[in-house]
Amino acid sequence: MRFVLVPGAGGAGWYWHRLVPELERRGHSAVAVDIREDDPDLGLPEYSDITLAAIGDDRDDLVLVGQSMGGFTVPMVAARVPVRMIVLLNAMVPLPGETPGAWWEATGQPEARLAADEAAGRGTDFDEVTHFLHDVPDDVAASGASEQRGPSDTPFGQPCEFERWPDVPIHVLAGADDRFFPVEFQRRVARERLGLEADVMPGGHLVALSRPAELADRLASYLDA
Repeated sequence: MRFVLVPGAGGAGWYWHRLVPELERRGHSAVAVDIREDDPDLGLPEYSDITLAAIGDDRDDLVLVGQSMGGFTVPMVAARVPVRMIVLLNAMVPLPGETPGAWWEATGQPEARLAADEAAGRGTDFDEVTHFLHDVPDDVAASGASEQRGPSDTPFGQPCEFERWPDVPIHVLAGADDRFFPVEFQRRVARERLGLEADVMPGGHLVALSRPAELADRLASYLDA
């Protein structure tokens, strides 16, 4: 099986660098998509084009994995190429035609994060270390400092252009320790938007960096099922 790994906001393919060898050790191939999401000339349609270009001509047995904001790219790609399976990993789950900018209020993510932070006794202002890197090994986080880039404003006002989710297995996989998209928030969104129960594994928002072997096992288990 060939895993197509679509990164979250910023589009750094580096995010997947610990997961790719784990998938290969399990007999699969993987392509880590890199998207210059800091380029204001690029938006959701271009993200889809770049992902398709990364896939290339070999389009058999594809599994799309979308991390965080990559959840907006995945259904647009799936509308253009046949896929065997979709995995939404700590992902934004869009409705057809929804924009990333509208998603936050529509799903109630800001309120869910604030409530989780208050319940845990954390500060309520967003902090990259607190909300993204809290369970990522220090050496891994340090090695990725030069890879970080923020997304431009361009995609946030663009609709996610797909008519419906494809009729293939779709799995919502949530990190139990995700502080940005709290697990109960992800469970609710999965039920409301996909009619699915989210699966939960240990790890925070950046689980491909913090627990790559466990994530590879979980992805492989979906194929076995």
